[in-house]
Parts: sequence; C-alpha cells; structure tokens
Amino acid sequence: MTQFDLTDEQREIQELARRFTADRITPFAAEWDEKHIFPRDTIREAAELGFAAIYVSEESGGIALGRLEAALIMEAMAYGCPSTSAFISIHNMASWMIDRFGDGDVKSRYLPDLVTMERMASYCLTEPGSGSDAAALKTRAVRDGDHYVVSGSKQFISGGGENEVYVTMVRTGEDGPKGISCLVIDKDTPGVSFGANERKLGWHSQPTRQVMFDNVRVPVANRLGAEGEGFRIAMMGLDGGRLNIGACSLGGAQRCLDESVAYVKDRRQFGKAIAEFQNTQFTLADMATELEAARALLYLAAAKVTDNAPDKTRFAAMAKRLATDTGSSVVDRALQLHGGYGYLMDYPIERFWRDLRVHSILEGTNQVMRMIVGRDLLKD
Repeated sequence: MTQFDLTDEQREIQELARRFTADRITPFAAEWDEKHIFPRDTIREAAELGFAAIYVSEESGGIALGRLEAALIMEAMAYGCPSTSAFISIHNMASWMIDRFGDGDVKSRYLPDLVTMERMASYCLTEPGSGSDAAALKTRAVRDGDHYVVSGSKQFISGGGENEVYVTMVRTGEDGPKGISCLVIDKDTPGVSFGANERKLGWHSQPTRQVMFDNVRVPVANRLGAEGEGFRIAMMGLDGGRLNIGACSLGGAQRCLDESVAYVKDRRQFGKAIAEFQNTQFTLADMATELEAARALLYLAAAKVTDNAPDKTRFAAMAKRLATDTGSSVVDRALQLHGGYGYLMDYPIERFWRDLRVHSILEGTNQVMRMIVGRDLLKD
C-alpha cells in the first residue's frame, strides 16, 4: 500500500470483487435472506477467482495476497451480502491455518479441495460454556496411539453441518491456553454430529449449528503445530478474522449510505426533497466521515498484520471494534433516514441492520477488543 492510497494492483482486486458482487451476489441476496438459502454454488464461483484462498501460499494453490487485499475483497462482497462475505472469510481463516501450521501431509490432503471450495471449512473455538473466555474451553482430546479421542461440543459454528472440514481447538493438556491444541476433523468421522440450525436474527444465508464430538478418533497427523500451540494458532487466525469482519461491516454500511443518498434525493416531505433539509445533510456527512475514519484504521491494521508488526494484535482489535460499531451505527441512521420504509423488507436496509449486528459479538466481542487494547497499552 502506498501511503494513504491503494496501489493499482489493489484497485484491480477491489474492482474484480465489486464486479463479482454486482453480478452474482447483490441481485440474489434478499432472496437468500428471506428463504434462508445457503448459496453454495455462488460461493464456489468466488473460489474460482481465488477468493477461497486469499492468503494461502501459491505453493498450496492460493493467491498469496496480504490482509489488506483480503479486507478489500470482503468489503466489496459485503456490499451485496455481509452474511455470505463473512462465511467466505471464515473459510479463508481455516484454510490459512492449515497452510500456515500444517505439515506437508495434512496440507496435501486438505488444501487442494479447500482452495476450490470442493470442500468447505469451519473454525471451531467457541463452546457453550466458553465464549469470550476462549482459553477455558473443555472439549478434550486424549492421545491413544496414533489418534486423539475427542469429546465435547462447539457452539455457534458457521457452516456447521454443511461444511466438510472443521479446524477445531481441543484441550490436550493442562487448564488454560497452554493446554490447547488444534486438530483438523472431517465431517464424516464417526462420532461427529450436529445440532439444529440456529434461528438467528441475521446471517440467514449461512447455516449455524452446534458441532458435537462423541469419542471421535482423529489421527495425530491431523494436528496443526505442536501440542499446546492451539491457542496461539487460534489467536493468530483471529487477527485476520477481525479485520475481515470489520471489512464486512464497512461494506454493508457503505451500501446503506449509498442507498440513503439515493433515497433522500427522491423522497419528498413538506414540499421538497428531504435531501434539502440541513438535518439530513448533517446526518449523511457524519455517516460518511465516520465510515472513512473506520476504513482508514482498518486498512492500517491490515498492513500491520501482513507485515507481522509488533502491535498488530492491538491494531486489529482497535480496527475491529471501530469498524463494527461504526458499521452498525451508520446502518441504524440509514434506517432512520428511510423512515417507515427502512423497516420494510422491500428495502435492503433492514437486512443489513440485522446482519451487521452480530459483528460486534463474533471474532471476539467488542468489549474483549477493548480489553486487548487496554492491556496492551498498560503492559510493561
């Protein structure tokens, strides 16, 4: 990234994602939401552009881009459907973990199909009793020869029941973060089962289920990294995931800002377009200004994560917190500008309002983001 601007290559990537979104996502997103359709074919079309392996190495079949380029892609696709864009982000995170921390064997067995999305991957960290306190997870993996025997459950798993691959954090040792390891578990392994599809406020275009493990035998060869490295792997994955979910908020909010600008020019009250009222102009100005500020911080944080800067985790947390809070605030004001029409499903605003609300919860709640930033500022 050149200072304060995108490179020509980054703009080309952004434009490619925008064209794909305009053609293959935006026209269909409302139906996916209303009918709870999981657009598997469309997602696989995104994979044909390399969007399923954005920061997977070229040696493993990916396109080996940086985190800023990934954010540009997620932001562009979220302009059409934040739910679908976020699903693709999660798959990317899981695929990157296998590429980054897996040995040659596990990479050769999984990545060819993940890169094309012939198989899709979920990230399994959260449990019914451990959300923000992720290091307290209880799903246990006991070594038995050349296998681990896994028992426990994971909660709120995007792609649960549909995806074929589950990158799962399990406890192999002591309590706390040092006792956690990371295993790749196949959907069809005996003992793997799934709960009912969750009935959610938003994110209707992707399934969310509990994933349960009942004495599931997983080869030791499916472990990513060494025993005890799982929590570190999970947190490194979340740096990128937080950027992507922040980018999804930016894309959704930008769509709602653009919809609002068009709407207020057309809608008339008291004999003139409501765009002519100073209150409307001030509201739009604040929405645009806050959105650009959040975008600038997110792009900066993405560059830091790509460069492995010492303060990358703090900046990723700051950017995620600001982008998701700002995104929700912008969409809420967009709904208000639309008045009663904004509350109707005939307009896209209410869908974005619902979809963006969860972004301040997942990939670490925004309260946890504040904890991360505060502790980093106060450390010796």
